[in-house]
Amino acid sequence: MILKSEPLILSSFTNINCTIMKALFLFLIYFSGMAISLEAQENSGWIKLSGENSLSGWHLFKKPGTNSAWSSIDGVISIDASKKEGRGDLVTDETFGDFELKFDWKVAKGSNSGIIFLIQESDENQATWHTGPEFQVIDNTGYPDKLQPMQMAGSLYDLIACPVEYVKPTGEWNTSVIKLEKGKLDFIVNGKNAVSTTLWNADWDSLVAGSKFGALKNFAKKTTGKIAIQDHGGGASYRNIKIKKI
Repeated sequence: MILKSEPLILSSFTNINCTIMKALFLFLIYFSGMAISLEAQENSGWIKLSGENSLSGWHLFKKPGTNSAWSSIDGVISIDASKKEGRGDLVTDETFGDFELKFDWKVAKGSNSGIIFLIQESDENQATWHTGPEFQVIDNTGYPDKLQPMQMAGSLYDLIACPVEYVKPTGEWNTSVIKLEKGKLDFIVNGKNAVSTTLWNADWDSLVAGSKFGALKNFAKKTTGKIAIQDHGGGASYRNIKIKKI
């Protein structure tokens, strides 16, 4: 009896195994499809601002083209601290209103840089920071001048301080987000909300008036503008820069 039933048992096991394999195969197809769909949603609407080996989409403030002090290598945009000639802030060709900007950054020892936004390129404005607020990028511990809290990395420069513990040690990569939507401004530093404020209301006007920007008649007056990577004479690097219009 046992010998006669063996083919039937083997056949049953084979059918069960086929059913399991088919279910697993269908699950993997479904899961892969979900992953691709989620990735497509994540990438939808995002514009890359850091090319693999190109500074296309950028130019020097109020000048055509770029120069040798700036480079883009394997998707990392850097300013070389050793080059003393032909420097300047790197500015996007495109203008942005409400946006979400994601980027990684690290700063060289003793160096200063930043991301400045809402920039107006016009004859009366002599520097990017004359019209645009700044996400500060700086060596918190090795910068030669004494820094105030609102001058530390991740801060809305000279306006709102970022907690120093949010920022990684000098030379390490930090991940950050600048989001501006209907006047609401947020800075995210390594996953933590470092700055949150609202532009263009009475509190904002009072904040600006009490800062170094109070004397600048065009500072943060426009709701659209260009975005810049600041050249402050030192070395800094940026990668994975991408922006979404809101």
